[in-house]
Amino acid sequence: MADYIVLDIVSRLTIMHLIMLQLKDLPTFEVLSKFAERYPDADITAIATFLQLLRVATDLSSALDTCLSKHGLLQGRWWVLVLLMREDSKASTPSVLAEKAGVTRATMTGLLDGLEQNGLVERAYTKDDRRSVLIKLTAQGQAKLDEVMPDYYRRLRRSMKALDDGQRTQLRQILRILDTGIQEFVKTEEA
Repeated sequence: MADYIVLDIVSRLTIMHLIMLQLKDLPTFEVLSKFAERYPDADITAIATFLQLLRVATDLSSALDTCLSKHGLLQGRWWVLVLLMREDSKASTPSVLAEKAGVTRATMTGLLDGLEQNGLVERAYTKDDRRSVLIKLTAQGQAKLDEVMPDYYRRLRRSMKALDDGQRTQLRQILRILDTGIQEFVKTEEA
């Protein structure tokens, strides 16, 4: 369950990274106070925390892109390989992969097309129904993960070394709480 929560958070942060500007100059509390004077609903500490989280998410996503690009992968394709590797059979359906990755089926089809062209996955059609397809991690796909994952884990360990185990647990708990609050952010307010 925790893997799905982390993947869901990472997926959302990755999507946010792709569609947002990368705000390098975060506003000071003084600047935010000016906004709060004009906009009474502005909660300065909430805004500052939210913007800092976006900044860190963007930086983490960029760092992950840098790591993966050294291995010829993009985040979306890498996540599909990881999802397949997690399965005992090293296989799944496109719709299940799309659901777990938090993308549309059309987006998943594009990711799978690229992975298949590179020989990292293969489509296996059932004999009885050619519409039913299973996506399988190939030996080449597993080899790619075996190349990427040690580098990824080394970099991740170095980037998280400032936090002890207790702080990491606390951070995950806070992120879960924030994840539940996302629905409040996107909810349409009744007039």
